[in-house]
Amino acid sequence: MTNKNFDVIVIGAGHAGCEAALAAARLGCSTLMLATNLDTVAFLACNPSVGGTAKGQIVKEIDALGGEMAVNADKSLLQMRMLNRGKGPAVFSPRAQVDKNAYHTNMKQTVEHTPNLHLRQGEATDIEAAEDGGYYVTTAVQLRYHCRAVVLCCGVYLNSRTLVGQCVRDSGPNGFANAKQLSDSLVRLGFELHRFKTGTPARVRLDSIDLAKTVEQKGEEDVAPFSYMTPSVPSAKRSCYLTYSTEQTKRIILQNKHLAPIYNGSINGVGPRYCPSIEDKVVRFADKERHQIFLEPESEDTCEFYVQGASSSMPADVQEQIYHSIEGLENAEIMRDAYAIEYDCIDATQLDASLMAKHLAGVFFAGQINGTSGYEEAAGQGIVAGINAERYVHGKPPFTLRRDNSYIGVLIDDITTKQNTEPYRMMTSRAEYRLVLRQDNADLRLTELGRQIGLVSDERYNKFLHKKQQIEQGMQQLNTVVSPKVYGSLFEQKGEAVTGAGLTLDEMLRRPNISAKDVQQLGYLQGLDGDALQQIELESKYSGYIRKEQEAIAQAAKLENKLLPPDIDYMSIDGLRIEARQKLDKIRPKNLGQAGRILGVSPADIQILIVYLAQVIHK
Repeated sequence: MTNKNFDVIVIGAGHAGCEAALAAARLGCSTLMLATNLDTVAFLACNPSVGGTAKGQIVKEIDALGGEMAVNADKSLLQMRMLNRGKGPAVFSPRAQVDKNAYHTNMKQTVEHTPNLHLRQGEATDIEAAEDGGYYVTTAVQLRYHCRAVVLCCGVYLNSRTLVGQCVRDSGPNGFANAKQLSDSLVRLGFELHRFKTGTPARVRLDSIDLAKTVEQKGEEDVAPFSYMTPSVPSAKRSCYLTYSTEQTKRIILQNKHLAPIYNGSINGVGPRYCPSIEDKVVRFADKERHQIFLEPESEDTCEFYVQGASSSMPADVQEQIYHSIEGLENAEIMRDAYAIEYDCIDATQLDASLMAKHLAGVFFAGQINGTSGYEEAAGQGIVAGINAERYVHGKPPFTLRRDNSYIGVLIDDITTKQNTEPYRMMTSRAEYRLVLRQDNADLRLTELGRQIGLVSDERYNKFLHKKQQIEQGMQQLNTVVSPKVYGSLFEQKGEAVTGAGLTLDEMLRRPNISAKDVQQLGYLQGLDGDALQQIELESKYSGYIRKEQEAIAQAAKLENKLLPPDIDYMSIDGLRIEARQKLDKIRPKNLGQAGRILGVSPADIQILIVYLAQVIHK
């Protein structure tokens, strides 16, 4: 690589780094992506899956914006399932079991064949401001690159160390080399660092598992793929298996609790509350007799199985006892030990909604370096940071997502507004407008935005327009009145009461047991694809709830539209509590809505700000 001048440099090649680099390069920026090891490109260091509760929505949103995660997951699929089917469409969440080796290979090939994008192995050790307003990035082998914007997607590699009992290694996940010097550079640049931790379970040999003691979980065929560009879900290639821990598991852990790094003081980092280790589960939920364990295939080309739900940092000999106490794993052969990993991350309240540092223009952050957990959360931040790095380079206004149009918007608003004291994990409960932010309508919410940005291809956009046209065509038919002579036998068959009066298609669809496909069989809504039928049915069945949610969005928008002056002196505003003054002064919210979501700022403080703004405007 003779040219060492780039528009954008992305540090890190995980899920955030890949989305950031691909977005910047596809939008026309000459982009360099640095990886500590090229084998870490899009590496699934923990569970071999993509999606899940709330996370599946994020993957769909990345796809709607023109990102790569959904496309790559579909290419690498082992099986697909829709979670929460019994809880209603607001929380339906697709989850894919993927081939981790194929996922890495497919994404690396995509990166390598993307114009404007250069992939280079190298550990970034220092970032410094250049005289022209850009930045220099130096690597461990003393190569020095210049860029106009830098995106840090360092994952869990900063000053990381892995722990298996008292065995502590100076390494990143899976034995990969860590990044040892960049944390010091970030401190010099004025960033506040935190110490977080996460973990992963053991991998066991498939033919050593007694599958007869487990419940097989096959993939589902009646579920849509992640990407709107994938025609259909391929047939499932591998099964997963459900099993449980036992009373013996509990006894072993409690007897050896003093050897667990999370309890004996060996670990300093704060772990994720919603993804605890098996020893943490046993201690925190002492009343539970057993815990679910999922056995998941890592790849088609290996017999390694991932023991989901049993991450641990216990000594290796204790791990063997724990895993052998699980139903079906009595004779399991451990191929890789479970471990915990500690790492540095930044306080993400130092970033604005574009994921750019508030005090350092042109420096962006995405992924677990922002204190989040999960591949999907990382990738969602990555595409936003990559888009904004390109917009910064070309002098365009920043691109931001909102809480009312995406889960990614909720995620970014939460991490940049609320000071997280533990790894942040996206959940459906964090989205107050989740009936509007469904996984099935991500394209309707975000494809137009992706098109305006420049990431949505003609092929993708034409598919979107076709679906939108079909939905509009179907919605126009909903006022059609149908005679009971036509719908009577269908209603009787489906257990719905026949009133003797004519019903509109809309009224029919509001009946719990009547689907759009049922209506189609009566001769209506003809010529419409399955995606369009699904949208028409959901909009009809949940129209009252959706309308209430849209009213709440409109009400909240009033506060979101009340901008706060960037130079406001919060410390001098009479009536604000001391805690509110300090939090507002540190985070510097853009508007009243964001100010109201800061921990430590009360509704009374917001009322005082409203009065203050009125006085400022009046003056």
